[in-house]
Amino acid sequence: MIIIKKAITLQISQLEQLQQVLETELHLISTRDPESLLNLLKAKEALLDLIQTKDDLITQRYSTLSDADKEDTELNELFEFAKKQVEQCKYRTSINQTAVEQGQLRLEHLRNLILESRAKESLTYDKSGRTKGGRSGKGVNA
Repeated sequence: MIIIKKAITLQISQLEQLQQVLETELHLISTRDPESLLNLLKAKEALLDLIQTKDDLITQRYSTLSDADKEDTELNELFEFAKKQVEQCKYRTSINQTAVEQGQLRLEHLRNLILESRAKESLTYDKSGRTKGGRSGKGVNA
C-alpha cells in the first residue's frame, strides 16, 4: 500500500513538471523559437514516457490491492489529485494546440498578402487602359 502511494505521489510530481514544460512550450510557440521548442519537445517526450511507465506500475500494483485497501481515503485522494493534474495537462495541451493553429493561420495570411503584393507589382496596362497581369513590355533590344 505504501509503495503505490509513493508511486502516485511521484507521478503527481511528474505531472506538475509536465505542466511547467507545457507553460514553457506555450511561451516558445508565441516567441517562435523553433530550436528551443524542438529541444523542449524532446524533454517533454521523455517526461511523458516516465509518466506512462509510472502509470503502468500504478495500474499493476492497484490491481493486486484488496478491496479494503482500494477504499483507503488517502489513496483515493491521491488518485483524485492525480486525475486533476492530468486534466490540467490536457487543458494546457489544448491551449498550446490552439496557439500553434493560430500561428499557422497567421503565416498563411502573411503568405497570401505577399503573393497578392507580388501580383499587384506585376500588373500592367493594355492599350485601352485596363489592367492585365504579366510583365510590362517586351524588353529593350539594343
